[in-house]
Amino acid sequence: MKKQVFALATAAALIATGAVAQDYSANLKARQGQFRIMALNLGILGGMAQGKIAYQAEAAQRAADTLVAVSHIDPGPLWPEGSDNMSIDGTRAMPSIWDENADFLAKWGAFGDAAAGMQQVAATGQEALGPAMGKLGGACKACHDKHRAPQ
Repeated sequence: MKKQVFALATAAALIATGAVAQDYSANLKARQGQFRIMALNLGILGGMAQGKIAYQAEAAQRAADTLVAVSHIDPGPLWPEGSDNMSIDGTRAMPSIWDENADFLAKWGAFGDAAAGMQQVAATGQEALGPAMGKLGGACKACHDKHRAPQ
């Protein structure tokens, strides 16, 4: 009985002091999966824009459509507070994501806007991809520069 009381008291103390870490592994895997999907489709579009991949209107449109779909994923479950690089291993997400959440969400919105711009031009020809890729790259860079730790 004394062991059970001690165990419960210890657990309560750990919880009260915040010493029990949250398990954000599912959230982290989901958001890293989201970025892999983005990278794959940005690679397709970038390769076509640079002429490294043969331009195919249908493939370009599917890649752009996928980027727009990804931009509509609710970021809340993917980015719970406490899942930053100072709190858990395996992420480069900086605490600024939560400290300056309005800025982070605005930058995520800018990515969505750039993806929608790409969606409008993806099937119109290779020459339209470069300028749209520039806007996508700029949106990604703005967020990474502010909210992602270097490797």
